[in-house]
Amino acid sequence: MRTMRVVNKTTGETLAERAELAETFMARFLGLQGRKALPDGAGLVLAPTSSIHMFFMRFAIDAIFINEQQQVTRVGRRLRPWTIGPLAPGALCCIELPAGRADATQPGHVIELTASPA
Repeated sequence: MRTMRVVNKTTGETLAERAELAETFMARFLGLQGRKALPDGAGLVLAPTSSIHMFFMRFAIDAIFINEQQQVTRVGRRLRPWTIGPLAPGALCCIELPAGRADATQPGHVIELTASPA
């Protein structure tokens, strides 16, 4: 699976060094289900999507939704397992991160996604 580096260009903060890119229906559907944790520096980019669910999850996450211009449209913070995540109309993708990682990220910020080095 390809990995992406996720940087909040507005704040300069690196949100994830190696976020997996989930581009297929099955990869997006499975997401982080069944995993015990999401290590610091890791994440998951779901593309395309404008909503998520937390069914079958074991831990809380932060979720950043961005549009085609890579601007943040919505941030879900510390989303708990077994809940339905936020809906973000107009979002192109969702970046799932360890809970608390997106604390400084706000709607309107610009997020840069680049390929992680192999």
